[in-house]
Amino acid sequence: MATDANKPGRAKRWRGLALNALLFLALVAGIRAWQHRDMVSGAAPALQGRTLAGQTYALPTHPERPVLVHFWATWCPICRTEQGTIAAIARDNPNVITVAMQSGTPEAVGRHLREQRLDFPVVNDPDGALAAAWGVHAVPASFVISPDGKISFVEVGYTTGIGLRLRLWLAGI
Repeated sequence: MATDANKPGRAKRWRGLALNALLFLALVAGIRAWQHRDMVSGAAPALQGRTLAGQTYALPTHPERPVLVHFWATWCPICRTEQGTIAAIARDNPNVITVAMQSGTPEAVGRHLREQRLDFPVVNDPDGALAAAWGVHAVPASFVISPDGKISFVEVGYTTGIGLRLRLWLAGI
């Protein structure tokens, strides 16, 4: 008899938990939509410049394999947390280009890379013009470009290495 009395209370608790979960998911979806509000979609915009290593870089309009375009900044704590992941992906995949957004002179960005023992290709964007062309307002921001030249995935904020590798793989199939 006591178990029958608990059923209405238990059902009410589960409804409350379900409602809280739905509200949380709606909040996350809203924040994500706000973060992506101005970011480009469709065909990838032009991205060209000189890397810190002195090489000319131009994002291919139709790359053979998916390309990771990663915007970051030396002053961004989340970028620092993610930079080892980006370096590991760049070691395994030659189709990675990073853009140091509003991080100072090429010398300052190079010094940051040396201090952090990082080795990935970087195009410096001292005034944020490249970031603006891509609609990037917050870093880190990652774009996965598929072989047809279109943006397949956009992520803002911390993304795991497995998540980025999975997106690169999915963009290639």
